[in-house]
Amino acid sequence: MSNAAAAATEPYELPLSGQLRMMMGAFWASPVRRQLVLLAIALLVIIIATTYATYRLNEWNGPFYDALERRDMAGFLKQLGVFGIIAFCLTLLNVIQTWLNQITALKMREGLARDLANVWLTPGRALKLAGAGSIANNPDQRLHEDTRILAENTTALAIGLVNSTILLGSFIGVLWAISTDFGFNIAGHHVVIPGYMLWATILYALTGSVLSNVVGSMLARLNADRYAREADLRSALVRANENLKPITLARGEPSELARVQDAIGGVLGMLRKLAWALTNLTWVSSGFGWLALVAPIIIASPMYFSGELTFGGLMMAVGAFNQVNTALRWYVQNFSVIADWRATLARVSFFRNALLMADTPAKEGQVINYQHGVEGDGVSVRGVEVYGEPDMGADGHGIKLKEDGFTVEPGERVMVNGDPGTDRHLFFQALAGIWPWGRGEIRLPQAERMILMPQEGYLPTAKLREAITYPSGIPDVTDEALKAALLQVGLDRYVGQLDKVERWDRVLDKEEEAALQVANAVLRKPGWLVMDDVLEGLEPEVRVQLIGVLEGLEGTTLIYVGRSEDFANRFKPKIYHVAPLHPNGGMEMGETAPQTSVKLHE
Repeated sequence: MSNAAAAATEPYELPLSGQLRMMMGAFWASPVRRQLVLLAIALLVIIIATTYATYRLNEWNGPFYDALERRDMAGFLKQLGVFGIIAFCLTLLNVIQTWLNQITALKMREGLARDLANVWLTPGRALKLAGAGSIANNPDQRLHEDTRILAENTTALAIGLVNSTILLGSFIGVLWAISTDFGFNIAGHHVVIPGYMLWATILYALTGSVLSNVVGSMLARLNADRYAREADLRSALVRANENLKPITLARGEPSELARVQDAIGGVLGMLRKLAWALTNLTWVSSGFGWLALVAPIIIASPMYFSGELTFGGLMMAVGAFNQVNTALRWYVQNFSVIADWRATLARVSFFRNALLMADTPAKEGQVINYQHGVEGDGVSVRGVEVYGEPDMGADGHGIKLKEDGFTVEPGERVMVNGDPGTDRHLFFQALAGIWPWGRGEIRLPQAERMILMPQEGYLPTAKLREAITYPSGIPDVTDEALKAALLQVGLDRYVGQLDKVERWDRVLDKEEEAALQVANAVLRKPGWLVMDDVLEGLEPEVRVQLIGVLEGLEGTTLIYVGRSEDFANRFKPKIYHVAPLHPNGGMEMGETAPQTSVKLHE
């Protein structure tokens, strides 16, 4: 990655407040907003009911343990009956809350995933972002795993925080009432500490929180780095799996193995750091957890031994201490989850912000002026230079049109070629509007009347009838028309497979993929067809057959970006030329195209 590409990630970063505003805004505009609000209200009602039942259970401790102390069998049995009712109510409330938790997490993930997918696949955005550096790496990780973790953690943390807050408000009064007038005798003086149990509980919980914050301060960054390394590993595995044939033919397994092992090493290295960080945090969380078994008894023991508390009162104090301590130590107990949540929130919000900013490329570099015409208008190109990197400008790599410009009228045939080593693909990308960095003016007809045919097209995993009419299908197209188009381009052996579902990019060879793209154009009958060296590298007989099919596209204007003698001989097109932006600097003859444009083309 270039320094420019690396720097391009910086504008997309947001402070925590900005991250929260962005994601809350996305949820507020989401179709699941109403359902989430209703679920939140239902959860709040259940949490309040659960807190009330827990409060009654704590009150039950007093008479129950007092009955045990008095050896009162009738009172003991009565309190067991009360316990059964409270326990049943708490169990029912816990079951309902668990179901609501899961549905809320599901709806939150639905809102997140659908919003991010919509933002990502807005026409032109994803590809514009591809040259922006690491922010565009592994979008599948952010759409799949990061949204899952963010939705689940947001739900769990929000519910836990509300539950802890209500518990805290409910049991603070219990601790205050138990120890409101308690005092110590110190050196002959009687010192009264109102709410002694409450202050002791707060001090205990705050000590644990501060220690956890100090010990686990690196967890958020480590979790973010871990998810990035996990994404790199999955990307390496997927890329190797999708290219098994060329890898095997090149005997490249050892090279790919080294890359996979390196990615595995990156994941393991981050997991090792996380293991140490979590181990250190466990000293605090586990230590305070075990201490909590005796801490309330130790804190309340002076009141008990002085006779100010009965045994039942002591157990009520222990129960109230545990509830308040749990509420106050919610941050400690969830520190690693909060760190995980912060990491995924940053990754998702930065990615979403970067996609939205892709709509304003002028902030990242000089851009070509695009104008979209009306019905009947042609293509006009004036003074166009295309830069190889967004922020390099005219001083960097790129190409330019040798002529001052040209205009293509409807029905004409045009070829744009250049010397070997000139990145003609970059001009195609500029003409298509997916690589706007440069200068000059390009005027295009209505987008729905154009087909842009790259050298290597995309074939969905679907029925053949869907692949041949990609992207949105053709209304009322008949099977006879589909079969005729396949026969016309020489794909006779697939005529009977219209309803077969395959990974067609693996089934078809290069010639067949090019033929299927031409068949697509035959069926869609575009007003304008712009091709990116589609005929390059095809077998001569296939090339001649496809040119014959293209010749039969009546009313279609052809613009061919590339070098093809067969195309030139058959169509006698007007020919224009592109050249390196800096023939004595930049790209020399025979030098490969800039890395950024190569990535976009691939």
